[in-house]
Amino acid sequence: QVQLVQSGGGLVQAGGSLRLSCAASGTRVSLYAWGWFRQAPGKEREFVGRSNWGGMSTYIPDSVKGRFTISRDNAKKMVYLQMNSLKPEDTAVYYCALDTRQRNGVTDRDYDDWGQGTQVTVSS
Repeated sequence: QVQLVQSGGGLVQAGGSLRLSCAASGTRVSLYAWGWFRQAPGKEREFVGRSNWGGMSTYIPDSVKGRFTISRDNAKKMVYLQMNSLKPEDTAVYYCALDTRQRNGVTDRDYDDWGQGTQVTVSS
């Protein structure tokens, strides 16, 4: 059974940085794509980046480009979301997700397994 366990997050002042981690168990991940999403209260889930299938590249949407980066460690079965220059509008619950079917997508329908979510709060 696939399980994704997230860590990191918390409270940070605007302009600060946080790194979120996500660890997989019960599956091999070296080829799979990893996605990161966030959901703020009253809003739809938003895609914030992906480590592409094969693990050789990433895709960061314009909404967070230049501030967020994604990295992965296949040996540890982990993916990371580094968030810099955080803004109050980045406040949300953040989720990691795993794409086991090579969709390299940007919607939550493109991902098969999900982490439990972790709260990120950015104070002004």
